[in-house]
Amino acid sequence: MGGVSAAMPMEVERTETGEAPVEAPLPEVPWVTVVHNDPVNLMSYVTYVFQSYFGYPKDKATKLMLDVHHKGRATVSQGSREEMERDVQAMHGYGLWATLQQER
Repeated sequence: MGGVSAAMPMEVERTETGEAPVEAPLPEVPWVTVVHNDPVNLMSYVTYVFQSYFGYPKDKATKLMLDVHHKGRATVSQGSREEMERDVQAMHGYGLWATLQQER
């Protein structure tokens, strides 16, 4: 019979170090807190909340409040999911309508 013997050793391709190649981790997509317009809260109060909770200067807090008022929403913070969950809960505590979403 002219076949190959089952006892014949086979060559196996190996990497130099014997370890699998490591892929670079994908960057984590940040999460954001979005505050939405509502018919209840005064613009001055929303500006106050952004200043007192986030520590934003009056100009930035006012700009974000105007985005909420004119555009219907504004992204007010960005970070890990846990941080944004905390910020959403804080906004709810102030009586603002806020949601959490992953930035695209």
